[in-house]
Amino acid sequence: MQQNVSRGATLFAVGTASFLMPFMLSGVGVALPSIGRELSASAIQLSLVETAYMLSVSIFMLTMGRLGDIHGRRRIFHWGIAVFTLMGGLLSQAWSIQAIIGFRFLQGIGGAMIAATGMAIVVSVFPPEQRGKALGMIVACVYAGLSCGPFIGGAMITALGWRSLFYMCVPLGVSSFFLVSWKLRGEWADAKGEPFDWKGAAVYACAIVLLIFGAANLDHARWSWGLIFAGIAGLWMFVAMEAHTKYPVLNVGLFHNNRVFALSSLAALLNYAATFGVTFFFSLYLQFVKGMSPEQAGAVLIVQPIAQALFSPLCGRLSDRYSAAGVATGGMALCAAGLGVSTAISASTSLTVLVVIFLLLGLGFALFSSPNMSVIMGSVAPRYLGVASGLVGSMRTLGMMTSMTIITVLLSVFMKGHSITFETQTDFLMTMRTGLACFCLLCGGGILCSIGRLRR
Repeated sequence: MQQNVSRGATLFAVGTASFLMPFMLSGVGVALPSIGRELSASAIQLSLVETAYMLSVSIFMLTMGRLGDIHGRRRIFHWGIAVFTLMGGLLSQAWSIQAIIGFRFLQGIGGAMIAATGMAIVVSVFPPEQRGKALGMIVACVYAGLSCGPFIGGAMITALGWRSLFYMCVPLGVSSFFLVSWKLRGEWADAKGEPFDWKGAAVYACAIVLLIFGAANLDHARWSWGLIFAGIAGLWMFVAMEAHTKYPVLNVGLFHNNRVFALSSLAALLNYAATFGVTFFFSLYLQFVKGMSPEQAGAVLIVQPIAQALFSPLCGRLSDRYSAAGVATGGMALCAAGLGVSTAISASTSLTVLVVIFLLLGLGFALFSSPNMSVIMGSVAPRYLGVASGLVGSMRTLGMMTSMTIITVLLSVFMKGHSITFETQTDFLMTMRTGLACFCLLCGGGILCSIGRLRR
């Protein structure tokens, strides 16, 4: 049912929610020192503020996509905004660090509801010839949120305190909630009436918990490898269970019988694995090797997300006019080029070269992200749109974990537990170059996947 649906209102509502989530994620990172001082929180507790949110989103993303297919994507999206906004309001009144960690976990559930259904709603509302442009605008909102979070959030925290960051969540969330109630009156539940696979969802959630906690503790204890392998085994068991379930959370047949969907999903995983850790490396490089202040380093690093935000709508339009898979392949190639150039980085590398690298990566990811999403969403039947959207979110999380796991292993091999100082600068540069070379190889694998789906 799609009557009384305003495409402009759909873009505004989904775009606002897509801006708000990464804005809060990056802004909260800036607020952590202030939160720690006021609430006397330990370093581990502060790390749990971010981990709790990401863990919640990772656990519930696929589940919420499937629930959206069964009970209605608009309904899940609508209540996701409500949960995310309510938790934002409660976070602004938090009385302890334990309360913040708990509210961030619950806010992650709302974030998963929004992320798993927002893109699917856009695909449902817009015809195929306008889909790329619409998805490009949503992706631009995501990167605008990532770009603005540290700067706007930092300014608000300095002037008004860390609670002001969560206050901002309320008016934006409330406006989106009422706009969806007023303008977005259609509903999409192509799997309506089918039962939900709670057993499969539980196995998937446990596997993700094991993977995330294993990756988070990789540099602290050897037992973390056991958690990672147990998580991988859990995912393997999940796939085996879903293959023999009549109404699964994830239809494994989408991978077996749909080459375009399978290769596009794998390309997304490899792309996130290849690009997520880049900011980590360059943030340390700019401050410890180039001697920049955090503010100066942030001003340089913001080049990449700004490029992504500016070019994403244009790249989305390109995917409407030309082969979306071809555009995405070109984007992956640009990412590989940027990473390839960065493998030659040294202490004397000029700022101009660094900016060129960030521009290549920003443009490459803009060319890849929304066209690849368009290919994925266009390759499945309408009844699987929510699952497909949730799966892309899961690929993003797994890619991020893979990226940081690679970094952690390399740091332990080359740095051997030492801090980054002038004496260990050479070891850090070796670690960074090796890591970027690994990321470049991952991009190469993504290019092969992307080319594979072009073949008839």
